[in-house]
Amino acid sequence: MLSNKEELASEELLLKERILLSLIESAGTVLVAYSGGVDSSLLAYYARLVLGENAKVVIADSASLALEDLETARAQAMLFEWNLIEINTDEFDNEDYLRNDEMRCFHCKATLFEDLNQLAKEMGIKQIAYGANLDDDADFRPGQLAAQQFGVLAPLREAGLSKNEIRILARRAGLPSWDRPQNACLSSRIPTSIPVTISKVSQVEAAESYVKTLGFTVVRVRYHQEKAVVEIGQDELKLLQVEPYLVNKIETTLTDLGFTEVIIDPRGYRQGGANNRHHAHTHTPANPILSKAVR
Repeated sequence: MLSNKEELASEELLLKERILLSLIESAGTVLVAYSGGVDSSLLAYYARLVLGENAKVVIADSASLALEDLETARAQAMLFEWNLIEINTDEFDNEDYLRNDEMRCFHCKATLFEDLNQLAKEMGIKQIAYGANLDDDADFRPGQLAAQQFGVLAPLREAGLSKNEIRILARRAGLPSWDRPQNACLSSRIPTSIPVTISKVSQVEAAESYVKTLGFTVVRVRYHQEKAVVEIGQDELKLLQVEPYLVNKIETTLTDLGFTEVIIDPRGYRQGGANNRHHAHTHTPANPILSKAVR
């Protein structure tokens, strides 16, 4: 039986859910910018639930999206019969994006929304929506500026839904992504002021993919002047102490991928930490678990 506090929380969430449904219904027709993350997944779920075929779910395939993430997003869309539409975006042809300053995300989202706007016109769809939530307002997110410029809807945020509440609703809906760790694009692994290239993000993708095969769920490989700074979920770091041979396997494979030095950050992955690191891209974690230069 629910406590009074839990009942109140449940009632508040149900109210927010009703607001979300109303917002989606008022859109009439909508293109949902989908990435496979829990936010855009929940938005796609409700959009299809309310609007049926008047809601189109679209994912952008680019070099900054890991193949693993794309395949996971495709599988979920197929499970729910969303008839996923895939487009290719060309942000890597944009010098402003490649420069990788603090507005990189703006240029990425602007490219995406421009493409979606054109697609919406061709399909006779009135609105574009994306999965921004209430918690996003607490962080620096230039992509929101692009959304505002293109008039993109953010129904989850407008309904007052937090990340935790979104996960609760996603779990109730049976979405496989309900507990998926938050994951930014591959370009976010490259510190601000270091130009982004397809070669660099591909190297990062290969490194992260390998570390995940060792049993780790939350993995970030930061590209620091040809060094790899590996961040692992804080609750998973103990596995490196229990099975220290994994450190050597990570070092060997990542140097084979072309990194000149491999550092495992003993602090583990911290959400939002990339924003701080990007202001000081030469920073190296103190007391690393591993630091080996290849000569």
